[in-house]
This record gives sequence, structure tokens and C-alpha cells, in this order.
Amino acid sequence: MINLSDIKELYPFKSNFLKVKGYRYHYIDEGQGDQPMLMIHGNPTWSFMYRDLITEFSRDFRVIAPDHLGCGLSEKPLDFQYRIETHIDNLESLIFSLNLRNITLVLHDSGATIGMGFAVRHPEMISRLIILNSAAFSVEWLPFRLALCKIPWLDDKIIRRSGLFVWASNLINSVKNMSPMVKKGYKLPYQSSDDRIALLRFVQDIPLDPEHISYEVLLEIEHGLWMFREMPVCIVWGMRDWLYSHRYLMRWKLYYPQAEVLELDNAGQYLLEDEGQETIKFIRHFMK
Repeated sequence: MINLSDIKELYPFKSNFLKVKGYRYHYIDEGQGDQPMLMIHGNPTWSFMYRDLITEFSRDFRVIAPDHLGCGLSEKPLDFQYRIETHIDNLESLIFSLNLRNITLVLHDSGATIGMGFAVRHPEMISRLIILNSAAFSVEWLPFRLALCKIPWLDDKIIRRSGLFVWASNLINSVKNMSPMVKKGYKLPYQSSDDRIALLRFVQDIPLDPEHISYEVLLEIEHGLWMFREMPVCIVWGMRDWLYSHRYLMRWKLYYPQAEVLELDNAGQYLLEDEGQETIKFIRHFMK
């Protein structure tokens, strides 16, 4: 088990576990209510990223924040098929186990693909979308920094063996310098090369061409995004994100012209670290 004592003040929540495909799947479940907020993280983060949102919104809503298998406090099997489809399957198992309905999805980074993957399967179970810096649609190229991490043999060295991927994410994904304790929180579940296996698979599973094993799954999600054009949607965007640039925000706006949008000029990809209170204030207004 991971020792959380050093970050307990930042992350004071009770851990819950569900057996999914024989492995321990971790999630936070705080607050009460029949309008649950389901917060889905990306790579290389975990539910720790949502800690302030969990504290704030669990006062009025039931808030669930899982760690994808291979991430955070969930089990990290080395031989698991970490793909978009299997992550969606795992999330589906959690939602059905908790009997969630009328869900507000909160989505960040590659967590948007997983969350919208579930939403497209079960649109009747979703009531609102809150979209942070992310994508859930096809792209044809990646920024150089991330493209490096998809080069065979080099990907394993950067992401898994050296831990450079997690270290660099803490450095470049936040505009404001995060405190040493917050950086420690992000890195805590990813201490060894075995701990970082899913982070590597996440990057390897980014489909850029039709030959990729996950390409059709991503297209199914993309083609289903139209189903939520009449739904309340909130978009909060860190405008200094090197990966999810302005063009990604424009794509989301095209899909959801009805969205309420907050553009944060002094925030990067880790917008909850850079402009957390502004984000909470905007989401609080949206939820009312």
C-alpha cells in the first residue's frame, strides 16, 4: 500500500476499492445526493488532482473520483491491456456498481476520452458535462514533446524507466510553481518503473492513424459527441497549455456551441493548480 501520511492534509479522503477484472480499482466517494459528480483524471495524474473540487462540491453533491487501473491508488498489473476501451469498461463497472444516475461528468486530459466513451454508450445516464483541458476526438499530430514519448524504445526510457515523464509533467503543466508537497502528491503513486506501466500504455494508445488498435473506438466516441448538444455544458480552459492548445478548445466549442466557457489566461494544463478558485467559482455557478 502507498503511504499517504505526508499528503494527508491535502488528500484527507477515505479510500474505497472495487474489484474490476480481478484487480483493486480505487475511488473516492464523498458527500451525498442524487446528482453525482464523477471526476475523471488523465495521464499522468490521479484523483489527487481533483482534491479541492472534491472538498468543495461534496458539501452539496455526491462526488466520485476514481483512479484508472494502473494509476493512483489502484492496482498496477504489468500484463493488463491498458487501452481506451478497457478503461471505459472499468469505469462502466464502477458506475453500475454504485448505481449512479443523473451524472455530471468532470473531464480532464485523456480522462475525457474515457468519460465520453462511457457517455456515448449510455447517454441517458448523463445530465451535465464539465470539460477541462482535454480531447475526446481524433487528432493527426502531436506536439514534439509528446511525439518523442511515442517513439518505440525511447518511450519506455522516458516514461517508465527514468520517470522523466512524471517529473516533466509537474514542471511544465502548471504555469505557477507548485509547492513541493503538491508535486510529491502527483508523483507519489509512480515511484518505480513497474508503477509507471499504465502511463506508458496511455501514450502508446494515442491513436493517430486508422491502423492503430484504438482508432475505431476513438472514432465511435467522436461520432457520438453530437448527442450532448442540447445538454448543459461547461468548459474551463487553461490557455497556456502546451498540449491542449487553443485549437482543442475550438473543437469543443464546435461540438457544444451552447457551452458556458471560462478561458483562464494564466493557467496551463494543470489549471486546478494554477487557477483552482476561479475554476471552482465558475463551476459552482454552472451547477446552480
